[in-house]
Amino acid sequence: MDTDTAQGPELVLQGKFADAATRAACSQDSPPADDEGIVRIPVSMVEQIRRACDAAEAAGTQL
Repeated sequence: MDTDTAQGPELVLQGKFADAATRAACSQDSPPADDEGIVRIPVSMVEQIRRACDAAEAAGTQL
């Protein structure tokens, strides 16, 4: 978790860069901003991401 952003705390995720076909498909539905990218995160990470989101939510304004 990155607590030092101008917009407030954010989760930081790591994944493999998506291939060109996936980036193109995603861009049709929701074009990324200039400072965004499309990454792949394995399904095996879902539970860890869920726990991180729950912890961030529980911390609320304490961060």
